Amino acid sequence: MTLFALAFLAACGGDGNGADQEDTATGAHNAADIAFAQRMIPHHRQAIEMADLASTRARDARVSTMARQIRATQEPQIATMTGWLTAWGRAVAAPAPHSLPGTSPTSAPHSDHTMSDQAMASMTPGGDMDGMMSVEDMTALRNARGSNFDELFLAMMIEHHQGAVSAAAAERRDGIHPPARQLAEDVQRTQTTEISDMQSLLTEI
Repeated sequence: MTLFALAFLAACGGDGNGADQEDTATGAHNAADIAFAQRMIPHHRQAIEMADLASTRARDARVSTMARQIRATQEPQIATMTGWLTAWGRAVAAPAPHSLPGTSPTSAPHSDHTMSDQAMASMTPGGDMDGMMSVEDMTALRNARGSNFDELFLAMMIEHHQGAVSAAAAERRDGIHPPARQLAEDVQRTQTTEISDMQSLLTEI
């Protein structure tokens, strides 16, 4: 084979690899994948807001540990889903400013995550998601302390997780983007386990 032929083949191979890399970065996706990311991001943000309250309000150390675990798991998932939407040229709901209803600059640690369910529904393409807490729910949680907080946090987070598990199941059924389907599987597995753990803990405190 001549040097010219080798050079030609190398050039063609280089173009093909570049296309493969670009396809991997954006990825084939459909409306279900987009809706999953757009709705799960604010859902995760609210879970993190709830978890952040535990550091100054929880009495049982196991509740605080669960809250830290939830934050550690869901925060990177928010970044991942935001990256997909950006690559796909789709809207990402911004974190709520302190001036939204139900918020205040001193309401809670990491209060930049604070967002009412009504505000999320209006800012997030595709609307609200099962398991989201209302303004009244979040106010009650912020005002609770000690064992009252522990019980309310667990009951609310169980319901919140159940909504996420349902959404994850829908993504696994209807989505086509492999990373999104994998994240949905992770959400379903992790949060199902956490639901069981929180249900057990709720009977012990």
